[in-house]
Amino acid sequence: MTTPSAPSAEIGVIGGSGFYSFLDDIEEVTVDTPYGPPSDPIAIGDLNGRRVAFVPRHGRDHRFPPHKIPYRANLWALRSLGVRQVVAPSAVGSLTPGYGPGTLAVPDQFVDRTTARTQTYYDEAAAIHVSIADPYCPTGRAVAVDTARQADWTPVDGGTLVVIEGPRFSTRAESHWYAAQGWTLVGMTGHPEAVLARELALCYTPLCLVTDLDAGIEEGEGVTMEEVYRVFGDNIDRLRAVVSDVITALPADRTCPCPRTLDGMKLPIELP
Repeated sequence: MTTPSAPSAEIGVIGGSGFYSFLDDIEEVTVDTPYGPPSDPIAIGDLNGRRVAFVPRHGRDHRFPPHKIPYRANLWALRSLGVRQVVAPSAVGSLTPGYGPGTLAVPDQFVDRTTARTQTYYDEAAAIHVSIADPYCPTGRAVAVDTARQADWTPVDGGTLVVIEGPRFSTRAESHWYAAQGWTLVGMTGHPEAVLARELALCYTPLCLVTDLDAGIEEGEGVTMEEVYRVFGDNIDRLRAVVSDVITALPADRTCPCPRTLDGMKLPIELP
């Protein structure tokens, strides 16, 4: 349930570590959801003719660690405001020496290595099984890759993001194991976010900024939060520009499979 005068938006942005604000001239909207409040009030504003809603994934003060983020509330709140396409920038580690800090990646797969996160809206009354074989919107991915290339930031097109529970970083043995599976990126927030978006029939597009080489990929002391923030800060303006361009380029009409995810299913809850 939104406030009586709540505005609407068509595109949502969920910002990751270091990406705590995005829009100018905003209206903040408090949204109540069946899953509690989102990470922060939703900021809504105009961007190049599109209505955009923004929520910082960890909260503006980074108070939510990865395993405590109110993922269900965040996605539900965005949908309740009219959002149907989500762009999700995040900081990740690299499991491939060739993808050094400052690399932009648009993965096409993820692997869930989390242990204690609610990953569905449909956990009572009926079993709802959505297809997640290809977890990201194909249209959104294509737009993101093309947009980054036009901005002279050639992205890694594809790859697998392994999502770990956090908030700790990986051991060297874990890093070696992930890399040996052929996985290319490691992060803490891509799941259950992408799955929940699919369960709401939303388009979800990840934009992953590599901030470090994971612990087992190079010699040294391992990953530090200071390093993550430094690299993210060095690239934040560039990332904001690409996110803005992606939003502008996303099609108004969704012809991808995402809107049809729930077709024919008798849902145990009413979606906003």
